[in-house]
Amino acid sequence: MIKYIKYLRYLIRHKYYVGIECFKRGLIYQGIFHDFDKFFPDEFFPYTNHFFGKNRNIKEGRNSTGYYKPTDTGDKDFDFAWLLHQKRNKHHWQWWTLPEDIEGLKILEIPLKYKLEMLCDWIGAGKAQGYFPNKNDPLSETKKWYIVNGNKLQFAPDTRQWFDRLLLDNKTTIS
Repeated sequence: MIKYIKYLRYLIRHKYYVGIECFKRGLIYQGIFHDFDKFFPDEFFPYTNHFFGKNRNIKEGRNSTGYYKPTDTGDKDFDFAWLLHQKRNKHHWQWWTLPEDIEGLKILEIPLKYKLEMLCDWIGAGKAQGYFPNKNDPLSETKKWYIVNGNKLQFAPDTRQWFDRLLLDNKTTIS
């Protein structure tokens, strides 16, 4: 029972931080409903068991920046829950990938409101997991994360350019 309470506390903390970041950018609906599907049983229970089950914790398998590769978990229930989550939520870059029969992946451009929510998700996740020592300047911490991990994300050219311009070219405006 304790593991469910721990995960619920983390999930609420994550939603709170992401919501604050979304509200700052005028994404009221997205701020309220961000990751709502993580409360669904097909995500809630596998996530709880994966991150808070026996001998597990929220930072397991993550590098020092908080990045982790969720397809290397060895946990089939969690892997399927993660697949459901990324395909239910347009703020995940994986939502915008279209598998092709033989040729690999077609990567679609991400509309601005979902790029912004993705950015808010990165900031909120970092705050909720305690990776941002400088909570007064979360964008600078997100820039550090993106420098290390941005090359692992599959983006279409305009989406890549938007994130690179925002997080690598020392531009502080978000539009």
